[in-house]
Amino acid sequence: MKPLKETVYRQLLTIAFLIILIIAIFLGILLPKMLLPAYEKSIYEYLRQPLDLIDYEINESELETEVAYLYMKENSKIVSSENLSQIIPLETKQILEKITDSYGKFKYRGITYYYNTVDTTYVTKIALTNDSYIKNMRKDILYNIFPIIFIVLILIVGLLVGWARRLVLKIEHLKEKIDNLDNENYVDHYHYYMDDELKVLSDAIDQMKQNLKEQEEYKNTMYQNISHDFKTPITVIKSYLEALEDHMVEVEEAYPIIKEQVGKLETKVHSLLYLNKLNYIKDLKVQPEKKVDLKPILNTSFEKFKYHRPDITWKIQIYDKTTIYRGSEDMWEAIIDNLLNNFIRYAKSVIRITIKNHKITFYNDGPNFDPNVLNDIFTPYKKGINGQFGLGLSIVKQTISLFGYEITVKNERKGVSFMIK
Repeated sequence: MKPLKETVYRQLLTIAFLIILIIAIFLGILLPKMLLPAYEKSIYEYLRQPLDLIDYEINESELETEVAYLYMKENSKIVSSENLSQIIPLETKQILEKITDSYGKFKYRGITYYYNTVDTTYVTKIALTNDSYIKNMRKDILYNIFPIIFIVLILIVGLLVGWARRLVLKIEHLKEKIDNLDNENYVDHYHYYMDDELKVLSDAIDQMKQNLKEQEEYKNTMYQNISHDFKTPITVIKSYLEALEDHMVEVEEAYPIIKEQVGKLETKVHSLLYLNKLNYIKDLKVQPEKKVDLKPILNTSFEKFKYHRPDITWKIQIYDKTTIYRGSEDMWEAIIDNLLNNFIRYAKSVIRITIKNHKITFYNDGPNFDPNVLNDIFTPYKKGINGQFGLGLSIVKQTISLFGYEITVKNERKGVSFMIK
């Protein structure tokens, strides 16, 4: 079913109209019924007071014209006021038959009549009236209440309409900002006078726009860096192939260089594929449940990288009783290999791995990181030491995060430490 198209402003006006209608129904129908017991109590008091004051004879000049009186004397003589027939169109005998209690009411031809009686030694005095007294009381109350309530409602509706209009303008402004997320020339002139939820939402949209802009700039930079990173080995391979075709170099000279560049290119492609795999696993929000012993993986990686830098000292220091950590063997191997591959480029004399108090520390005595790039060191293709950039440390960061661990980097007095905890 297709929803009805209705503006928020008109919805709020409809709600305001319904509120006024409900209040009008309450005041016009429900309130009089709720106040009826109070009205009747008042009329019984109204009927009784004259009975306590008047004598044994009916003096018309001293009586209320809206009230009729009956006197039943001890000799069964009945005396009535002259207005009895005007108040109640019944014979005296019929009236007495309907009076069954000291006070009460009865209906005749759709009209309610009220009575109250006072018994004395020589006479029974009865006061009667119709429901015009209650109707007059209702009118008096409603005529006094309605103007006040009407004015209050008008003020409330005016405030509600004004507030609704401002709310609609804010919503329209938010829509305008969303529509212009990709518009660099858009200028926001709207001013918020209240720091409410819509102001917070507006700020969030601004922040989102800024993040999207930064991501777009970063993506463009990353594409340029990836292109440059891939272009270099491809250019070298192409130039040597052309040199071979022109017989400018021998195969024995070109082969190892081409092989080396193909290896670099293969490593970069594998890194990109692995990083994409990590992002896919991260999107699934599934934390690896496997556990692995790091000690043999560390020993294997050390033996593998020692051949690249036999000139430095390699150390593994394990103080914990267990080296079991969450993750798979291939993932931890990728973490350790990427860190060591980074270390062998910069270490001067020592590379050390320490496992102590459930914390793994990778240390090398190479140059410190520039403080300006320290916060971006794990971002893909962000430039680091000596302008170098790549995916290695980003792979380390994202893989560690999948295990629920955290990695930080710290400049030491001499060298750099990466800590996993």
